[in-house]
Amino acid sequence: MKNAIQVGFWEKLARIILKNRITILIILSALTIFLGYQWKNLSMTYTEANLLPKDHIANKEYQKFLDKFGEEGNLVVIGFQDKNFFKPKNYAAWNELMTGLKKSKEVDLVVSLNDLKKLEKDTVNEKFVLAPFIDQNKTLDPAYLKSVQHDLFNNLPFYEGLLFNKETGSVRSAVYINKKLVNTAERKTFILKNLVPKIAKFEKTTGIDLKVSGMPYIRTINADNMKGEIGLFIGASLLTVSLIFFFFFRSFRATFISICILIVGVTWSFGTLGLFGYKITILTAIIPPLIIVIGITNCIFLINKYQQEIKIHNNQAKALQRVISKIGSSTLMTNLTAAIGFATLMITGNELLFEFGLVTSINVLSVYTLTLFIVPIIYSFMPLPKAKHLYHLDKTYISTLLNAVATIVKGKKTIVYIIYAVLFVVSLNGVRQMKVSGSLIGEMPKSASFFKDILFYEKEFNGVMPLEIMIDTKKKKGVMKPATIRKMDELQNTISEIPELAKPVSVVNLVKYAKQAFYNGNPEYYQLPTSQEQTFILGYAKNATKNSKENLMKAYVDSTGQYARITTFMKDIGTDEMAKVEGKLRKKINEIFPKDRFEVTITGKALVFQKGTTYLAHNLIESLLFAILTIAILMLYLFRSFKMVAASLITNILPLCITSGLMGYFGIPLKPSTILVFSIAFGISVDNAIQFMAKYKHDLIQNRGKVKKSVFSALRETGVSTFYTSVVLILGFATFTLSSFSGTIALGGLISCTLVFAMFANLVVLPSLVLTFEKKKTKKEELENLEK
Repeated sequence: MKNAIQVGFWEKLARIILKNRITILIILSALTIFLGYQWKNLSMTYTEANLLPKDHIANKEYQKFLDKFGEEGNLVVIGFQDKNFFKPKNYAAWNELMTGLKKSKEVDLVVSLNDLKKLEKDTVNEKFVLAPFIDQNKTLDPAYLKSVQHDLFNNLPFYEGLLFNKETGSVRSAVYINKKLVNTAERKTFILKNLVPKIAKFEKTTGIDLKVSGMPYIRTINADNMKGEIGLFIGASLLTVSLIFFFFFRSFRATFISICILIVGVTWSFGTLGLFGYKITILTAIIPPLIIVIGITNCIFLINKYQQEIKIHNNQAKALQRVISKIGSSTLMTNLTAAIGFATLMITGNELLFEFGLVTSINVLSVYTLTLFIVPIIYSFMPLPKAKHLYHLDKTYISTLLNAVATIVKGKKTIVYIIYAVLFVVSLNGVRQMKVSGSLIGEMPKSASFFKDILFYEKEFNGVMPLEIMIDTKKKKGVMKPATIRKMDELQNTISEIPELAKPVSVVNLVKYAKQAFYNGNPEYYQLPTSQEQTFILGYAKNATKNSKENLMKAYVDSTGQYARITTFMKDIGTDEMAKVEGKLRKKINEIFPKDRFEVTITGKALVFQKGTTYLAHNLIESLLFAILTIAILMLYLFRSFKMVAASLITNILPLCITSGLMGYFGIPLKPSTILVFSIAFGISVDNAIQFMAKYKHDLIQNRGKVKKSVFSALRETGVSTFYTSVVLILGFATFTLSSFSGTIALGGLISCTLVFAMFANLVVLPSLVLTFEKKKTKKEELENLEK
């Protein structure tokens, strides 16, 4: 009775679609125009990905830091290593560059050699004053500039590690972007329209190669590169799937219909992003090409079924009705499983993956609906396919492939299972070698010019990834107490000893510089004052900090004097190394800062990102198990057989294991992009299993319960579509390897690899398992055949 109801539903849906063709096309056109209009809301993201749930302790600590000190990722550094810099012409060009940047409304502060300040003692007013380091009236004198170079590297230890590297002669400036603008579109305008042209002009004038870095600059150039790649992905995936589709079907009109459906699907995917107000990120940027690759499989199944029906009875109306009623149900299940694979990312608690999972799952079902409606409707207006359009159904290589598969399934199941077991065991060994990578710049293109600049700053200044330590003294003005300053200095000494971290900056540096200034700039006195000196020196220092416009350290102590901040930068190190660094810091913090008197937190964008990656990796198993369980329930509802569900799941878990093993063997780490592989690949690879099982169930009824006959008839009919869709998906996802982003390359390559093994599993392992699980029935059938 239930089967009758289901068949009746799909037959009724077929009649509705075919009787209301014009109305449906008008509705779909109107919806496409509406979603196309939502493109006006699209924009690139201007912040780093936050991979942790909002209520995670690391996010709470980071937010507390932002509340006290504001945005910390607003620094752009511009540097060089060139012995010809200290010449009048080059210095003048540098002065013009820095002065121009300082006048920009997007810039809060520029700390640079040309207007560098040095701390001097004003004995009359008993305070320190910030005096110009360079006399601009003498900069045309080469000898004077040479003396400036000597003075900088030998007499200003306060700026060592911040503005220069004494050992190599590298020099840099610090440009602090307005904290209110650093995460907005105005940052992009400043970087691309103001900073980059000025840098180019300086390099052309002087011949000096400038190295530019810092998170605002990296994010802007990276987003601009990503924006350019969206068109590349869409174009490459459309071209690839279209060429393969035409090669298989040899039909211009079938190819054209499919391309139109995919273009509408892309329009809907972008429109959904705009409708929800989501930004384009490195993840959401791959949704349109994903929809293209997944959507073409629906076209293959429906068009292939239509042509098979035409070949059998040459009745267009009957063929179109069967396309909807026969393929509609199984294709719905395949799209549901793919959508579930994406939707499981929504339970990770991460906003970025939630948006990606929601939009992708919606559009997977949307492109299914488009295909189900448009393919039958468009074909209903067209003449019957010609013989040349049906030729591919009898291609020799397809028949040869399916005959070989049938031979293996009939008599070599043991070999199939041995190969399965060997691959599984070898894969598990690779899984043990998998690592997690939480690199903030690890997803960025290694070929980009800014990536080379990052390497320069890692070598010369130990990196540009900000790491912050916030100290709560639990008392107002507790920061400037000598005991607190000494504790902070001890912690900074530990930071300086860690090779992965840069020289730290805090109010401690100013206190040391104050003592040097008190002793008339003698660099030997760049140290903390003694108890006898501190009364006089700290008095001078407090008076010096009153002028907030010139106070370089104002951002390192809050207005109440209760909170202090130590800023350092770190190299692009992996999650394991970061955990070791964090462990060293926490050990030292626990030693010198009693918990009853101080609250010390380690935070910063890079640390939060790394913890987010680890969090996602730990939640990977949970989301994947949820996907498998949900898909299993859907398959159980469809097939009403635990054996058949087990066969499908066993078949499609192997490709995931192989992919995991390859990641371990080839050193491809788990990171935000590669974490997506498993849910996506499983949701897609199980599609062919569902198509086979649906056909097998149908044939089992037609063949009055004969298992073997039904298995091989299902294999022969679905084998063509399985081969076609697998090849299209494999090569479609392979287009992602055209990206310059390592994460996207890995995503495309790994999914393609997974689908290669999934094709083998669904063509060979699945039919073998069905025959094995139904062994009693097949033996009974053999006995009956012998008796006959």
